[in-house]
Amino acid sequence: MAKLILSFEGVVQKTFLIDKERMTLGRRPENDIQVDNLAVSGAHAVVLTMGGDTFLEDLASTNGTFVNGEPIYKHLLRARDVIELGKHTLSFVPDPPRDANQNFDKTIVIRRPPKIAPGAPVPPRQAGPATVMAAPSAPGAATVTAPLPPPIAAVREAVLHVLSGAAAGRSLPLTKALTKLGGGGQVAVIARRPNGYFITHVAGDAVPLLNGSALGTDPRQLGERDTIEIAGTQMRFEFLPPASAA
Repeated sequence: MAKLILSFEGVVQKTFLIDKERMTLGRRPENDIQVDNLAVSGAHAVVLTMGGDTFLEDLASTNGTFVNGEPIYKHLLRARDVIELGKHTLSFVPDPPRDANQNFDKTIVIRRPPKIAPGAPVPPRQAGPATVMAAPSAPGAATVTAPLPPPIAAVREAVLHVLSGAAAGRSLPLTKALTKLGGGGQVAVIARRPNGYFITHVAGDAVPLLNGSALGTDPRQLGERDTIEIAGTQMRFEFLPPASAA
């Protein structure tokens, strides 16, 4: 049976068996898969199983749904896919195939060059990548494990400079996947994504300001020297200079 493994900052917390055709994912306790995180909407996404395939579909969540660092609306889950929910992650483990001889996803066959008789000249190697093809496991076939996809390029480092209040003059590096701002009756979060930094109002009746205008219900992407005002404190968003080449 396929499953989703919930982890927090790399520490496994719980395993959810995908034992229904439709399973809800969100912050509220009535969800089949509950993730207690401010970055997660009450009804965030749904996991659908159809004909042996498992899909993840976003339910118009506030901060969006990300798989392997990329935003998705509807996504076919595969082995080693990682769903990112702030500091929480859900790793997808598919149901193992019932017939090992039909495992097309995990084994590839590399065509070997023909044998050369002793003393015969060795033909020059052709340029270009080796030809590979997906096939069932077979006796004597060379097998290799498919490599993980290349890592997604990291977004440029950024920082918040505190302009007013008791912490004026201090700087807050935005190194985490999710940075919480404010407290009490006014809370916002800044999500660090592969395509930039996004601020969202998540709690409280008092609405934070971005460049003097109230934040709406949707995430807003931050730009260079944008000003945030929350809980009576003003902050300025800035990107750090790129690291110099070695």
